[in-house]
Amino acid sequence: MQNIKLFIELTRLDKPIGFMLLFWPCIWGLTLAYNFDDQLYKFFIYAVLFLFGSILMRSAGCIVNDIVDKNFDKKVERTKNRPIASEKISVSLAVFYSTILCGLAFLVLINFNKFTILMALISMPLAFTYPLMKRYTYWPQLFLGISFNYGLILAWISIKNEISFIPILFYLGAIFWTLGYDTIYGYQDIKDDEIIGIKSTSIKFKDSPKRFIFFCYLIFIASLVLVGYLMKFKFLYYVFLILPLLHLLLYQLKNLKIDTPSECLVKFKSNNYLGIVVFINILIGKII
Repeated sequence: MQNIKLFIELTRLDKPIGFMLLFWPCIWGLTLAYNFDDQLYKFFIYAVLFLFGSILMRSAGCIVNDIVDKNFDKKVERTKNRPIASEKISVSLAVFYSTILCGLAFLVLINFNKFTILMALISMPLAFTYPLMKRYTYWPQLFLGISFNYGLILAWISIKNEISFIPILFYLGAIFWTLGYDTIYGYQDIKDDEIIGIKSTSIKFKDSPKRFIFFCYLIFIASLVLVGYLMKFKFLYYVFLILPLLHLLLYQLKNLKIDTPSECLVKFKSNNYLGIVVFINILIGKII
């Protein structure tokens, strides 16, 4: 039981917000591309596959992140008790776990068309080099956004077997969504990060955080508007866009207190609800 508990801690399976933030762009892209005049069987099967893929890849990514950051994690109050940082799990065992998870993710991946498989494999180096970025640039959140939202492109390709401007536009907007929410997340550790020399957008924009996050979220909302226009969605889609707009700019941003870690975590986790709302929005655009 102790080994299972440590594995869950290592892969953050007890914190589903991580894999859900990876999954939502997948389901957005899938919903955007799918023809709902066809049977729904394929839609549901692909949704489940993307969910499993998100869980597996996020779990593997957490392990790689903890291996790379083990010396930093020891110096940060929030992360010092992680299994690798506290030496409860060896690096060699962690590598073994990560390899198994990647193997399982590949078994999920081969259920899609060849173009999807190819594009997913191309993205792998980016996914596993992200943890290094905080050492060299103040923009690790940008690299996280590029990696975390890539499933939107893959989901579109899995249905259409081709790429087009619409998913690319949506993907770019979603990157800014991640830039915003992960900047909020970063304020939990900003004091420790500054001491040990880790870089982030949280540190870069600490004197004007709301302005930067507002800019990011505004670009994301703009991408939703443009996607609706290009997809020729009806008026009701734009009416319901008020919900993600209010959530991002009023609930998350207006009363954000960057010097209160617990508050930052709550705002960050609320993006799971944002994912649901955007999914429903796209569904409304597709079927009404």
